[in-house]
Amino acid sequence: MTALWIAHVTVTDETAYGEYAKRATGAIADHGGVFLARGGKYKQLEGPDRPRNVVARFPSLQAAHDCYHSAAYQEALSFAKGASQRELCIVEEIA
Repeated sequence: MTALWIAHVTVTDETAYGEYAKRATGAIADHGGVFLARGGKYKQLEGPDRPRNVVARFPSLQAAHDCYHSAAYQEALSFAKGASQRELCIVEEIA
């Protein structure tokens, strides 16, 4: 089953976060991830407002997990730490 990577983000350092986004794009693609939403218009209905929302689809929950823990993504993530407040989860899609 495919899985979704869902992130809600408040960026506090645009330059560092831009480097994260550039590097993360490659790591995500290398694990079969494709972006479905990436920072577009949104309406916050519940919970904390995070103005950057990202959804990527992966071929499986394992592929999304492996991407997150890959060396390439962890390197990219080092640019996001201290440059953003984030929530991230992966969830299996319904067949």
